[in-house]
Amino acid sequence: MFKYHCLNPIASVGLAGLGEEFKRTEKLEEAQAVLVRSAAMHDLPVSDRLVAVARAGAGVNNIPLKEYAEKGIVVFNTPGANANGVKELVLAGMLLACRDVVDGINWVKEAKDEADIAKLAEKQKKAYAGCELKGKRLGVIGLGAIGGPVANMATHLGMEVYGYDPYLSVDAAWSLSRNIKHIQNVEEIYRECDFITIHVPLLDSTKGMIDKDAISLMKNGVVVLNFARDLLVNEADMLDALEHGKVRRYVSDFPNATTAGKKNCIVIPHLGASTEESEDNCAVMAAKELKDYLENGNIKNSVNYPSCNMGVCTQAGRVAILHKNVANTIGQITSVFGAANINISDMTNKSRDDFAYTLLDLEEKVTPEVAEKLAAVKGVIRVRIIR
Repeated sequence: MFKYHCLNPIASVGLAGLGEEFKRTEKLEEAQAVLVRSAAMHDLPVSDRLVAVARAGAGVNNIPLKEYAEKGIVVFNTPGANANGVKELVLAGMLLACRDVVDGINWVKEAKDEADIAKLAEKQKKAYAGCELKGKRLGVIGLGAIGGPVANMATHLGMEVYGYDPYLSVDAAWSLSRNIKHIQNVEEIYRECDFITIHVPLLDSTKGMIDKDAISLMKNGVVVLNFARDLLVNEADMLDALEHGKVRRYVSDFPNATTAGKKNCIVIPHLGASTEESEDNCAVMAAKELKDYLENGNIKNSVNYPSCNMGVCTQAGRVAILHKNVANTIGQITSVFGAANINISDMTNKSRDDFAYTLLDLEEKVTPEVAEKLAAVKGVIRVRIIR
């Protein structure tokens, strides 16, 4: 029996998939697994029982990844589960930016008591005239789970699409429309595109990447959309560009004191993944990841440990070892089994930066004494007896 705790409301369709071997607890200190959406975990004390955290969403800025890796806590996310919801909101953002729909609707609300509102509207609508998306050039920075579908969608709207992603995977490339022009230098997107939308993770290398220098290369009257992370854009520089007309509209899904209510900023209250379908998809994926890890030791979509999959164990025993990525650790681990006269029938070892993960199927069950000796190996962080 595994105990899990929810730090945020998680869709019931996901929790139902955990099955009878999982029991929900309202006490965090009792849980072996945690499901979370937006709750901050950086200053949250956790017990040694905790072995896994699943974020029902893509961003993991609210979770201390390195600290948890040091404790042998595997952190999962759900890439692509909310992609369609975000993709559709990006489309809405482009339409709101080019058609001035928001100001038009606000005028109607203010003029609601005018008896001849229909006649007034015919005169007033000229103030909200905009442009169409068809024929415009869209630059998509990042062609992953969300950027790729956004780029494909835009081609169907008749837009000319430029895509930039130096880390584009083979699978992602196969899913892209042949009509997307793959750009090798992001500066070409800055120079050539009428609309620019950014879909990259927040890293030290991407923080503030849309700054005054990047904006200076852009076309006059460009529309910039940010549905990834607010810190990807230097918003002080963006406000200056909006004030001087360099940028026509800035559309963001991240309300803050810098941009909220500012001229030519369309700020949406973080609705990208706020659809029933997205929440269900994220919950289902997060639950599947936790279930497979706790029951089988398999890792998929972790953000602090490497992926590893050995399916369902058919041998007498299976043990999972989380350890530092240092030389001779595997040799020491296998020596422990050799000394205990336990034969290894199958083994997978994967590494990711400073950390590694070893999954072993054995012809005998691991005793507590053997597990204790494994835990004593230098560099070993956690030992889990799966079976």
